[in-house]
Amino acid sequence: MSSGLTVDVESDGNDPLAQELAKEQRRLDQAYVHLGSMQERAAAVRTIGDRAVRDENTVDARIAQFHLYRREVALAEGSGPLCFGRIDTDDREQWYIGRRHVEDEQSRPVVVDWRAPVSAGFYRATALDPCGLEHRRRFIIDDRTIEALLDEDLTDPESGSQGGLPDPLLAELGRSRGGQMGDIIATIAAEQDLIIRAPLEELLVVQGGPGTGKTAVGLHRAAFLLFEHRRALTESKVLVVGPNPLFLRYIAEVLPSLGETAVTQATLSGLVASRYRVGLHDSDDQARIKGRVEMAALVANAVRSHIKVLDDGLELRAGLTVVRLDAEDLGQLQKMVLARRLPVNQGRDVFRQLVIQHAWRRHSQRPGADPGGEPLFSSAVRADPKFKAAIDKMWPILNPVTVIRGLLRSPKRLNEAGEGLLSTAERKLLKRSPPPKPAGTPVKGRKAIEPWSEGDLPLLDEAQWLIAGVPATYGHVVVDEAQDLSPMSLRMVARRAQKGSMTVLGDLAQATSPQAMGSWQAALAVMTDHVAETSAAEHRPTVRQTELTVGYRVPAAILDVANRLLPEAAPEVTPARSVRPGGDPPLVLSVDSEGLDDAVVSEVSALRLRTASVAVVADGERLDGLLAALQGAGLPADRVGGAGLPGREAVALVDPLTVKGLEFDAVVVVEPGEIAALPSGLRHLYVAMTRAVQHLGLIHAEPLPAILEL
Repeated sequence: MSSGLTVDVESDGNDPLAQELAKEQRRLDQAYVHLGSMQERAAAVRTIGDRAVRDENTVDARIAQFHLYRREVALAEGSGPLCFGRIDTDDREQWYIGRRHVEDEQSRPVVVDWRAPVSAGFYRATALDPCGLEHRRRFIIDDRTIEALLDEDLTDPESGSQGGLPDPLLAELGRSRGGQMGDIIATIAAEQDLIIRAPLEELLVVQGGPGTGKTAVGLHRAAFLLFEHRRALTESKVLVVGPNPLFLRYIAEVLPSLGETAVTQATLSGLVASRYRVGLHDSDDQARIKGRVEMAALVANAVRSHIKVLDDGLELRAGLTVVRLDAEDLGQLQKMVLARRLPVNQGRDVFRQLVIQHAWRRHSQRPGADPGGEPLFSSAVRADPKFKAAIDKMWPILNPVTVIRGLLRSPKRLNEAGEGLLSTAERKLLKRSPPPKPAGTPVKGRKAIEPWSEGDLPLLDEAQWLIAGVPATYGHVVVDEAQDLSPMSLRMVARRAQKGSMTVLGDLAQATSPQAMGSWQAALAVMTDHVAETSAAEHRPTVRQTELTVGYRVPAAILDVANRLLPEAAPEVTPARSVRPGGDPPLVLSVDSEGLDDAVVSEVSALRLRTASVAVVADGERLDGLLAALQGAGLPADRVGGAGLPGREAVALVDPLTVKGLEFDAVVVVEPGEIAALPSGLRHLYVAMTRAVQHLGLIHAEPLPAILEL
């Protein structure tokens, strides 16, 4: 699709094209020199800051030292090319686009940050819509060496520069995958760039099939927003929520490689890991019930059930003065406070003050009451132990553990809180017996930490929000693999987004959780309703849903076969189309059951000779046998688990749930029929088949799913 010139390092040195390459190489080398000078200046200034802290040790000096240190870290070279292209505008300006801003000694730009407004045309311009550009040049770089140039004439509608990606960039996308995800700033496509640069004041949901770059787009959006809204987001930070610790380790280097550190990366359970220990497991039915949006109202009922009035009313004493409030008075005051939607423990203080004020108004209307006696009256009432005890009975100080524990262990509380929300059978299913007491004598002064299930965490967090507010909020929240989140999990994430500013990414075709919402419209309804509960009307975001339709990672020959599963696995999803034409079709190898392990060993041995990363995906019960077979053949292999991916040289053995979000050069799926037989099995198989970026093998003794037509 390119026009103009494409040159590489093998061109004749006297050729004008080779001279162009040499000129650009000199420009790149000089950019590194200028970056080095910037780093030296930053280090020198930081040294002055260190000296100020040693000499003065003031708060201002330490704050300055912190900011100077962050400046030095931000200028670190990082991984990947410093500059990856050039644009020429129609008013004869020329800009080099790269990983970060680089300037010379006169503060003139040498390289422009990819997130700057002027850089947008580098990603979006076509001959049909040149975005004010006449020419675009892309660099193909290995380490610090420019290997080729790709020029595009954006003034010629016949040039072919109308969409897609040039072949050299497709080669970049097809490079080997290792144990960590890389950034995509040199190859961002127009539809991706529109999402990355979307306004901060949006609640944006992005549907995208395998290889469309959802994860990369989410991370680069975080980096863009930190650049565009540096002052606000450096303090409030950005939160990235991933599905599991393995996924977070896989993406860990992307944002640091872009020079961004004001980002918190966590799993859903990691958001509350410091307070609750996960040690229980819910059945699918229990998980489905706990994830329903009705549980929010049930938890609210459970919290409010602890707030009650005294049937006999309350007597307030201040010396010889006695004021009586009946149950109706107290109930009205409680309703007034609850209507303010304050955190319940904060509302307790307001209720106590209103009770005292109401009592004083009643006393002050008596003949002979001292109009100036309110301070003494209020102090005396507060000091009365009986008054404190009465407030504790009517509006106790709550904590989430007490509320949710009491709810799940008490049929009476479950029935009262869940009336009209859950059926009798559903409420019975949630009932939990107290855990058995641990053997032995506990350490004196130390209580055993109560275990919870993953499905309990959103309930505990809902109670925490109602009782004391959210522990931490963020200027923007990015949620990846969101298709598996339940309504209660979505509420848990949404309440952490200040003003509802969120980017939510996922693929409904890869939704395998029993709690999954099933549609983005339903997910948006849950999030927008909760944002309305937590934000003032003037602070609510624009809500938008969009779609990534072009796959950049999975070759067409593999994606087209995997897409055959969608009519049954996810009929509502638009199949992604691959921008990488051709590729090797999946290898389908049918063997007898006795020869299955040997066939896997043989295929993996061959793949390791020509690809950098290989994964074997199978039902979890089969992985141990496959691991023994591979290791017995002398092949380095290991199970993928909490410790992350095995080393680059080792074969990764992984189940179809854990492999979600990862990618490998070659993937061997063992017994696809067994995977398809799992709950949501066709979706699990779809995930497994779309993890490969170069080669896919299907090895089976049992019949393949008929829908694959292989």
